[in-house]
Amino acid sequence: MAHRSLVSVLALACACPGSGSSDSEGTTTGVATTEAATTGASATTAPTTGEPGTEVASVVHSFGNYLMTPYLEIEPCVQWTLHNDEPIYVNAVTLVNDGGFHHSNWFAVPEEVFAGEDGFWDCSSREYNEITAAVEGTVLFAQSTQSRQEAMQLPAGAVIKIPARHKIVAGVHLLNLGSTDLDSELRMALDIIHPRDIEAVLAAMHLDYRDLAIPAGKHSRFTGNCSFRHDVEKATGKPLDVKLYYVLPHYHYLGEFFGLQVMGGSRDGEVLFQLDGFNGGANGAAFDPPVDLSDADGLRFSCGFNNWLNKEVGYGIGDQEMCMMLGLIDARVMIESRVSQNSQLVGVDDGKVMHEAECDNYALFKNPAQGPPAPEELARPLYVPPADPGDVDLEPTKSCFDSAPTAAPDAPVTLTSVRDSIFTPSCTFSSCHDDGAPAAGLDLQTADGLADRLLNHDVAADTPDALVTPGDPQASWLYRLVAECEPQNGEGAVVRHMPFNAPTLLPDPLVAKLRAWIEAGALDD
Repeated sequence: MAHRSLVSVLALACACPGSGSSDSEGTTTGVATTEAATTGASATTAPTTGEPGTEVASVVHSFGNYLMTPYLEIEPCVQWTLHNDEPIYVNAVTLVNDGGFHHSNWFAVPEEVFAGEDGFWDCSSREYNEITAAVEGTVLFAQSTQSRQEAMQLPAGAVIKIPARHKIVAGVHLLNLGSTDLDSELRMALDIIHPRDIEAVLAAMHLDYRDLAIPAGKHSRFTGNCSFRHDVEKATGKPLDVKLYYVLPHYHYLGEFFGLQVMGGSRDGEVLFQLDGFNGGANGAAFDPPVDLSDADGLRFSCGFNNWLNKEVGYGIGDQEMCMMLGLIDARVMIESRVSQNSQLVGVDDGKVMHEAECDNYALFKNPAQGPPAPEELARPLYVPPADPGDVDLEPTKSCFDSAPTAAPDAPVTLTSVRDSIFTPSCTFSSCHDDGAPAAGLDLQTADGLADRLLNHDVAADTPDALVTPGDPQASWLYRLVAECEPQNGEGAVVRHMPFNAPTLLPDPLVAKLRAWIEAGALDD
């Protein structure tokens, strides 16, 4: 994938199991908050003050399914034409997929840009690039790395504006690490509000540490000092006036930390956001109230890595790493701050090799179409664009159904096949149960000793069941977690099913494969 430039957004990594969970391996701190987007048909919320309520309507679209053959890695584009005759103002975005979507970056652009039919397409066939998408339109959303279900809920009154006759486009990175086909559907929901309820039309901020040289066999940290005050004031001719509403960090499987601090001013050093760990969860966070940076010089961001490999890792995709953040701001300009060179080794702190650099900063005025609502919009009823025929009454997420106990298992029924078709793509793909810092101490990645770990693992959950009980799937906690939408622990409390952050279960033939392997005695092949 090409290096990202101004306001090019990358989707972002996560922490296992997830923010706010009592059993979470990853945590967020500071004043940031995460919320789920509202869903369903048009609705009105009436406050207790007697003032008019906020009108909200949800528009849902299915992009269809993408069939990923075993071990496929591909980067297509995808498109949804809104057919909107008027601007719409998006307060929340929800994205759902069935797995294999490593990350995706979303923009709203005029209909004539990257002209062609909706659905999936070859990016090069329409000369798609994210710089053009950002300049011709606006940044809409970024998917956290490997997240199957994600909602970006902005604070009340904060919106992404999609002008009239626009469409939504994205470049997506698809990766099937499994030994079986993966047929994954992609859905998106937009929650839109009435123009009269708008307080801020947001623009994008992008922080990016590109000069990565992550040392082999060590923990390390890279910090970018992004003092963008001078560049923004030079571009606008006015004092710095930036309010931060939303952040979404991004690193890959070696990442173990992301931190964001205020740089300069009376709040110098204040921690705004912190993330520890990595998984397939949704880790964007909103600030309510927004963070006023008018007194600051800029922002300081850090990424920490645990490079357990025997080689140095640089910046890129595949087995390389990234360190970046998408921010949504109320400002006159879009802001890009990046470290492209001159990263310096500054010492060792608590066993971590510390690197630091100054950011190059750029400010670019927003597209003129990204202005506030026109007076006539304020007087009209809430405008909702028409739904595509196939999207009528479509829910933002699929309903979950327990796995069919009579389903025929995918063959062969061996532990190696279970590992290759289930554990690798769904349990270790998001680094929850890898061999580095496995969730609940369960390493499902390492082939050696896997059978012994499955049979003798000390289950952390409050359940009388062993992780795997040979011959008895229903007495096997692992099977119940992947076969039931609402598995209950020993106290009768519902716990989260697996895969983590998935709205639905794995395909029935794969769940049946695990069931059949346990029924046959959970043998080590």
